[in-house]
Amino acid sequence: MFSFGQLIFALCFLIGFTLIIIYSYRSDKKAQPNYFKGSYKILIGFFIAFGVLVLIKYLTQQ
Repeated sequence: MFSFGQLIFALCFLIGFTLIIIYSYRSDKKAQPNYFKGSYKILIGFFIAFGVLVLIKYLTQQ
């Protein structure tokens, strides 16, 4: 489906993007802590929604 080079690029992009987002989040959280209260709830909700989508795809493939 994807070539080996495309998979390598996607992996490098994912790692780089994640590191940049983490760095940006930490620096913004230090500068303006009031905006980030309860942000872990949104992250948990995102993972639950993503998990439900993966589960639906897995269950409909059989």
